[in-house]
Amino acid sequence: MPTFYFSMKYKLLFLLVCSFSAFSQEIEQKPYSLDANFFYGTILQHNKDLAHLITGHPTGVILSYNRRTYGFNDWEARYNYPDYGFSFIAQDQKNEFLGENYGLYGHFNFYALNRKLMLRVGQGVAVTTKPFDIDKNFRNNAYGSTLLSSTYIMMNYKQPNIIDKIGLQTGISLIHYSNANVKSPNASTNSFTFNLGLNYQLSDEEAFPGYIPKVKSRYSEPIKWNLVLRSGVNESDYIGLGQQPFLIVSSFIDKRVSHKSTLQLGADLFLSPFLKDQIEYESIALKQYNTQGDEDWKRVGVFAGHELRLNKNAFVTQLGYYAYYDYDFEGRVYFRGGLKRYFTPKIFGAVTLKSHGAKAEAVEFGIGIRP
Repeated sequence: MPTFYFSMKYKLLFLLVCSFSAFSQEIEQKPYSLDANFFYGTILQHNKDLAHLITGHPTGVILSYNRRTYGFNDWEARYNYPDYGFSFIAQDQKNEFLGENYGLYGHFNFYALNRKLMLRVGQGVAVTTKPFDIDKNFRNNAYGSTLLSSTYIMMNYKQPNIIDKIGLQTGISLIHYSNANVKSPNASTNSFTFNLGLNYQLSDEEAFPGYIPKVKSRYSEPIKWNLVLRSGVNESDYIGLGQQPFLIVSSFIDKRVSHKSTLQLGADLFLSPFLKDQIEYESIALKQYNTQGDEDWKRVGVFAGHELRLNKNAFVTQLGYYAYYDYDFEGRVYFRGGLKRYFTPKIFGAVTLKSHGAKAEAVEFGIGIRP
C-alpha cells in the first residue's frame, strides 16, 4: 500500500509539473529594455524663410522604453521581431526665437544585419516654449502654435550587453516639428543630428525566450469598400484669417493581398472653408494673384494607396490628384500618410497628415468603416 501511494504521488506531481510547463509556454512573456541618447546636430534649411532661425547646433536627449518581441504573435516574425514602445525627446534649438521643444512619441524599432542595425520610426506630439506671437515673438515663423505634431527617424548601430546588461548605440536621427497648418505660420523645422547613447536590458538575456521561426503562409481578403470621415482645424498661410474646421469624405475600395499589404483606390471630397477665406482675401488685398473671388473652395481628388499592416495597426500612404480643382492651391498632386488602428475588423480610426510635397495642409482625425 505505501509503495502504491508514493508511486501515485510522484506520478501526479510529474503530471502537474508538465501541465504547468505546457501552460507557461502559452503565456506571452514581455521583456523590456531602455535606452538613452544624447544628440547634437543642425536645423536643415528646407525653406529660405528659416535662415534667421538657424544660428546654432541643436542638442538634446532621446529617452526610450521598448517592449521586445520574439514571435509569440505571428506578425512579429514577419517583421523580424521588432520592438515597440514610447519615447521622450527634449531638444534645445539653440535659437532665441525657437526656444525648446519637448515631445512624447510612440515608436517601432526594426532590425537588420543580425539585429545590429536598428531603424526607429516615431510619431507623436510636442510642445514648444516659444511659439509665434505677433507682439512678443513675431520672428518665429516655424511654429504658429504651442502644440506641434512631430515625427522622428533614427538609424543606429546597436550593440547590447557589452558590460552585463548595458550596451552602446550610435547613429543619426532626423526630427521633424510642425503644426500642420493648424495655426499659421507653419514653416516647420527638420533637425539632422548625430546621437550616442546607452541601452539597458531589464531582464536577463538567458531568460529571454528563443525567437519563434516565421511560418510562411499565403493570405488575402476579398475586395472591400471603405468609407471614412476625416476632420480637424486648419488655417490659411495668411496670418490672421483665423482657424476653420474642415471635413473630408473618403470612399475607396481595398484589396488585402498578403499579411502585410493592402492596396487602395478611391476618391476624396474636400470641404475646406479656410480656402474660402483665402480666396476672398486674395481677391481684395492681393490683386497680383488675379483671384476673382468667386472660385469654388471645394475640391475632389482621386487617389491610390498602400497600407502596411502590423497586427491591428497600419502605416497608410496615399498619392492623390485633384480631378476637380477650381482654385489653385499648392498644386494638383497631394500626399497623405499616417497611422491607422483597427478597433474591430470593420471599424477603424486614423490620424493622417495631408500635404503637397513638403507643405503640410492639415492633420486629419478620421473614423471609418470597412463592412
